[in-house]
Amino acid sequence: MTESDFNIQEYLSEGVEIIVKDAMRATLKNPKESIYLLKFSKYARKATKIRQEYEKNGQNIPAFLIASITSSCNLHCTGCYSRANDACSDDEPVNQLSDEQWEEIFRQAKEIGISFIVLAGGEPMLREDVIIKASKYPEILFPIFTNGTLLGDDYMKLLDNNRNLVPILSIEGEEEVTDSRRGQGVYGQLIESMKVMKSKNIIFGVSLTFTKENIFSLISNDFIDKLHDLGCKVVFFIEYVPMNNQTNDLAPGDSERELLFREIERLRNDYRNMLFMSFPGDEKLSDGCLAAGRGFFHINSHGGAEPCPASPYSDTNVCDTSLIGALDSNLFKTLRDGGILMDDHEGGCVLFEHKEKVEDILNQTSNSNDYGR
Repeated sequence: MTESDFNIQEYLSEGVEIIVKDAMRATLKNPKESIYLLKFSKYARKATKIRQEYEKNGQNIPAFLIASITSSCNLHCTGCYSRANDACSDDEPVNQLSDEQWEEIFRQAKEIGISFIVLAGGEPMLREDVIIKASKYPEILFPIFTNGTLLGDDYMKLLDNNRNLVPILSIEGEEEVTDSRRGQGVYGQLIESMKVMKSKNIIFGVSLTFTKENIFSLISNDFIDKLHDLGCKVVFFIEYVPMNNQTNDLAPGDSERELLFREIERLRNDYRNMLFMSFPGDEKLSDGCLAAGRGFFHINSHGGAEPCPASPYSDTNVCDTSLIGALDSNLFKTLRDGGILMDDHEGGCVLFEHKEKVEDILNQTSNSNDYGR
């Protein structure tokens, strides 16, 4: 398939419809969730029409946005890309977007047809003020990628009352491997939170970072059975992105991606009441990387618009422009039009492998202020 043959808008629209359809199937026995998803399916169809109207005018609007709403985190996970990119620290946050500024981003996202906003960090549950603002936008589904250690009674009530907020708990597999990366006792906290959410019929999911070393254990029936029995309804397989050349060997290659692609199809058939997704997914199906606004983009905690959380480069800040303006930034347009996103690469992240090219684009932009950090 060539770029001229590939219609990114059709790909995104079909993907949204599949996600909503599978999510509804996974929640048939959960009245609150089913009612919300029926409403959301109408919102999603309307959002698709909005994006299609923008496309007629030559403007591609992605269906997905990733929002890192804080740079603070209460854990020190081994291999964390946010800490490696200086996007996360223990220091008191400075110049981070307020809850009102994030609400304005959510409002704009709704208007231009963005259907999904992933709330990330740092640890997003540290920003309850922003999550409360997100709850006011039922037209948008907000997966909250959290370490799961801050899910107290107040959050359980908020999640129960606002079904567009879906916690996605990061777990590495069984107890030994999870605690070795995230800290002693974290696995136990995650399991306890899952049990509480199951008892309240709160839909939740998990995020599994897969590498060449652990992919077989993560897709095993034993592990998926355990998640299923705990009430998990959504499973995200997140492709490991190397933080330096020493960890390149852990990055999945084509064989691991193809294995996961096949296994996800099997899991969808075997576990009909669960939703399985991968990120960034099979790039061959989408004719290249979907970063920089082709399929999604990232806003960091200071408002910098970045191609991807793993590619912390920005020449535009949403405090100074609209989301449309950010999508039209020189960096994003050059990445989309210059062919970098479609380049072949061995594994991991194409922008990581071509970071010198990305830096050259920034250096060639006369107004490339350091909006990123």
